[in-house]
This record gives sequence, structure tokens and C-alpha cells, in this order.
Amino acid sequence: MTTTLEFPALLRLIDERSTAFRAAVASAPSLDVQVPTCPEWTLFDLVQHLGEGRRSWAATVAAGPAPAKSAAEGAPVAPREREALRAWLAESTEQLLDALRKAGPDRGCWTWWETSQSPQTSGAVARHQLQEIAVHTYDAQITVGAPQPLPAEVALDGVDEFLSTCVATTSAWPHKPAAVDFHASEGRSWRLALSADGARTTRRPGPGTISATAAGQDPDAANASARGTAGELVLVLHDRIPINSLKLDGDRRIFDQLSTWDPSE
Repeated sequence: MTTTLEFPALLRLIDERSTAFRAAVASAPSLDVQVPTCPEWTLFDLVQHLGEGRRSWAATVAAGPAPAKSAAEGAPVAPREREALRAWLAESTEQLLDALRKAGPDRGCWTWWETSQSPQTSGAVARHQLQEIAVHTYDAQITVGAPQPLPAEVALDGVDEFLSTCVATTSAWPHKPAAVDFHASEGRSWRLALSADGARTTRRPGPGTISATAAGQDPDAANASARGTAGELVLVLHDRIPINSLKLDGDRRIFDQLSTWDPSE
């Protein structure tokens, strides 16, 4: 599947979303406030998770092809004082960006998505890291009562990235074969095909670009579909907002089956 965003844009947006995350942390009344979208975490826990994860991924990208994820050796622990914590987080982001710049988009490295449709490259890591940072930025913003929509270019790539990295698999779909379409109001659509061969995603013509067909007469019609902004689709896919935030059509049971499916079992 073609990446929507080029490598330099991914790096730029990682930096921009990381800056937005730190701004939310700066405005919080306390680092001990609970994160509504991650209720088991405080804001400090969220910052610690994001910073430690970026350092670990920086080490993994720097290591190149390897049998396992690399650890960030000798990394300092996350400080409790707010300004020191923000500086530590900024350094975590810079370590990731520096490793990605040095590796370039095509160098191989360890990833956990070997059975997905995403390559095991530093470019795919950058793409996934952008989405993780963007969604956690939303978490931080909603924690301080100031959630912002995901930037459109981030969200559009985010739907594609989630479906091709986090959902696509060679593990057999344990239910009746199905096709699920995801339509972004910005004009892009994706189809997720579920079968005994696993889950695979493809780009589709955008909504409204296909001539109308009588209901039930289209042999290529999806069994279910979801419509919303790209940002809404991303937040639903990452379990940040309920699926009824979208316009759903067709067999809604498929969405329930998808939410409970663990391909590793």
C-alpha cells in the first residue's frame, strides 16, 4: 500500500505533534490528573510512556535489522519536576528523529508487524510513530480539557496506517468472510477484506465517485461501512471515541467482532 505521507513530512509532523503534546503537559493543573482516554494512567504516566517508548524506538531504528527490539541503554528516568520532564520528553523525541534521519526511510529494522501489510523499515516506524504520538497528543489535550481535531494530513494517513499495520494480518478471520469499508469525509475510502486468509486492506474510490447502483444490486458492495471525518475514524480505530460517533451501515455485528478479535490467539 502506498504511503500517503513522504518521509520528510512524517519527521516534520512527529516534531509538530510532539510539540503540541508538550504544550498540553505545560497547561495541565497537575501531572497527577487522570487521563480520561487511558484511565489507568495519570498524565505523568502518559508522558513517561511516550518518552520511554520514543527512546526505545530510536535504539531499535539505530540497530537496523535485528531479531528483537532494542533497549535504550543508560537512558535517564523520567523526572518528576514538570519543566525537567518536558525537557526529557523533548530529548526523547529528538533521539527518535535523529535515528530516523540517519537511517533514512528504507533501512530495515525490527518491528512487531511482520505479518501486516507494512514493511519492516525505518520509514514504516516513522509512520507508526507519528500516529502513536498524534493519538497520545489527543489524550493529553483531552486531559487538560482542550482536545483538538487531528490535523487532516495526519488523520488521513492514520486510517491507512492503522488498517495496514494494526489490523492487516495473515491470521485467519474466525467468522464469516466480510468486507468492511471506511469512508473519510475528506474524500478517501478503504476496504478491509476479512477471510480465512486473514485481513487485508486496499484503497477504494472515495465516496460519491462511483455511479449509483440500486441497493443490494452491487456485487462488490461491502457487508458493513463506517463514515466520518478521518480524525473521527482514527480515534474510533484507536478506541478513543465510541464507534457510534460514526455513521454505520450494514451488518454492525462485524464491528463488534473486529473489536474483540485477537489474531494472535
